[in-house]
Amino acid sequence: MASQSVSELFALDGLLDGEEREIRDTVRKFGDERLRPQVSEWFEDANFPVRELAPELGALGLFGMHLEGYGCAGTSATTYGLACLELEAVDSGLRSFVSVQGSLAMFAIHAFGSEDHKNEWLPKMAAGEAIGCFGLTEADYGSNPGGMRTGAKRDGDDWVLNGSKMWITNGSVADVAVVWARTDLDEGARGIRGFVIPTDTPGFSAPEIKRKLSLRASVTSELVLEDVRLPESAMLPGVQGLKGPLSCLNEARFGIVFGSLGAARDCLETAIAYAAEREVFDKPLSGYQLTQAKLADMALELGKGQLLALHLGRIKDAGSLRPEQISLGKLNNVRESIQIARECRTILGANGITLDYPVIRHINNLESVLTYEGTSEMHQLTVGKALTGRDAFR
Repeated sequence: MASQSVSELFALDGLLDGEEREIRDTVRKFGDERLRPQVSEWFEDANFPVRELAPELGALGLFGMHLEGYGCAGTSATTYGLACLELEAVDSGLRSFVSVQGSLAMFAIHAFGSEDHKNEWLPKMAAGEAIGCFGLTEADYGSNPGGMRTGAKRDGDDWVLNGSKMWITNGSVADVAVVWARTDLDEGARGIRGFVIPTDTPGFSAPEIKRKLSLRASVTSELVLEDVRLPESAMLPGVQGLKGPLSCLNEARFGIVFGSLGAARDCLETAIAYAAEREVFDKPLSGYQLTQAKLADMALELGKGQLLALHLGRIKDAGSLRPEQISLGKLNNVRESIQIARECRTILGANGITLDYPVIRHINNLESVLTYEGTSEMHQLTVGKALTGRDAFR
């Protein structure tokens, strides 16, 4: 009997239309041919060639691909999710790069920026000619961004920003940063505003964070703002308060709902292939009941996660996806993906801890995915609030 993939077992292709399958297959081919042969080296060396890859990813239409106009591809949300899955099947750092560019920086400008912001930045970012980053998280304010210390004060017709942001993907290589700051406007929490900052602005710096053991094929930085002077036009005019950055985070979280499953799929495919070739007591490891039980359980969770992701994608394409539903997806799919990766490592034994196989790399990356864009605990509380009507965050 011929073996089947999880996709075949769950008949997933039948749930996709022709364009979705075509774009998915194009991204998978690009990942296999262009990215996968070098990704373990990028991870080991912590050296991700952003400037080299950005135009190639832009040419594929991956940056801001679910946005309309300004050089963006205008695909469905589901198609974007499938692309995220294929990118993260190579490495979570690659999906993070595309996600921050498109779902955070570009989405913020597209949704809330002025026409000048959009015309200046979006076409270049879509083409990979300009790199963006998104500054919300601070060293002491992650899950509670409303407590941010970064401030923007009026000085004549200008704004002057001071503060810092932490754990910022693309920061050290970005041409433009979307930074959120507490203003001195008498509006309470609504005084938090977004600013579009060219990174060559005096007073702006972005030292890279080193010594990471996760997301090593990704640039992570601190943003430092020291008397950064900006004109009034730098402020995003379309939103006030935390609604702006949180809506951007929901866009990025949606990509993770799909993307995390790519890492899990790559681990499972690796484990199945390894078990077929590895002989133990004179027969393949895949011929043992305990191994097959592990593989069956992992395939079940992966398939269920993919069905959930596709369902949420269809809801988003219909324009009715709610934040708590995105939390359901991220909570389940990241949690199950990291468990699948860890179980696959046991099948590979000692070989599973080397970069000759992708499993330990995916495990390390998923440790970050588990907590960024909202920790599992925050998503549990979001779901809990939806079920009970009671806010238990404080």
